[in-house]
Amino acid sequence: MTVVYVRRTGMGSQVVARQVLQLAVRNILPSVYSPLQFGRCHLQPLCTACRLFCSSTSQSALQSTQQSHEIRPLSKKPATELSLDSLVDMGFTDSQAEHIQDAMSKLGGGSATKHALSTLTALFVLGLNPSSVLKILEKCPELYTVKESQLQQRIANMRKLGLVEGSLQRVVSHYPQILTVSVKAVKHVVVFLREKCLFTIQQVTDILRDSPAIVMENMGQLEYKFQYVYFRMGVKQKEMVKSRLFRFTLDEVRCRHCFLERRGLYQTPDKKGQTLILNPKLDSILGVDQDTFLTHVANASTEEYDVFKRLMAREWQEEEQQQQGNIEVDSDDDDEDEDKEEEETRGKSGYRKRRKK
Repeated sequence: MTVVYVRRTGMGSQVVARQVLQLAVRNILPSVYSPLQFGRCHLQPLCTACRLFCSSTSQSALQSTQQSHEIRPLSKKPATELSLDSLVDMGFTDSQAEHIQDAMSKLGGGSATKHALSTLTALFVLGLNPSSVLKILEKCPELYTVKESQLQQRIANMRKLGLVEGSLQRVVSHYPQILTVSVKAVKHVVVFLREKCLFTIQQVTDILRDSPAIVMENMGQLEYKFQYVYFRMGVKQKEMVKSRLFRFTLDEVRCRHCFLERRGLYQTPDKKGQTLILNPKLDSILGVDQDTFLTHVANASTEEYDVFKRLMAREWQEEEQQQQGNIEVDSDDDDEDEDKEEEETRGKSGYRKRRKK
């Protein structure tokens, strides 16, 4: 630390004061105007996250020094707003940068503008390139509004569940909505798969990697689908994971299975797991397109299958209506029982009152 003593003498004090000012400027300017913050010709090739950090640091430093030289009104734009130049510095093209700004404006600004910087940074840190990041945000614009802390917690939780580098990037690219689901909700699905369905830890990881949309599926439908395939079709957990069962809806599974069953090509195993015919594997039933399924598995025409699907849809609708009717009847019976209890209670209380009089 340099200490300068200033005398209170006319010209001498002015000279010394000027020296103090020059010394202060020499000490301050190197920390503010680093080579990274002057022109792009001084920049070395950096990762996108580093360019993002340097860009934001440069803007804040330049604004602070300009304000020290002259007083003028501050910009109305918030400090967290992403300009076209900053987006281009991250690696986006001009059209991509404009597309991102349009998307944020359609969301009404606000939280989108506030959290967009942290969202972009988190996606770049995952190793995704600008084109992939843009596709992810087009699939799931809600990511613009996710808080940084929530985003980091969800990514960390996915890593804990076994989604390592490579798998994690594929999951986020294929189904970015998984980053909008809370850690608690994801853990709830994992507990269900482990405790109710008895999948192993590795099998749960494989399910999340191959069928990430499972985290947003209705738990009642999810449980019914598992029980249908396990008990009705006699398929074990290992084959479920291999066939990527949870990518398909319950109606798709039931329709193809029932079609085979009614044609005599599929049989529910007995208690010992035995069948009189050789059932086709679940992967050959679900993991192929409709034409391949009909040609190589069901040995049927498209017209036959279309008619069957319409009949099944009508049958399932009637079953649902019947179940709803049974539920309503049960609720009416409960109401009648409650009314009888209330009448008996009122009668007893009225009798007591009359006796007291």
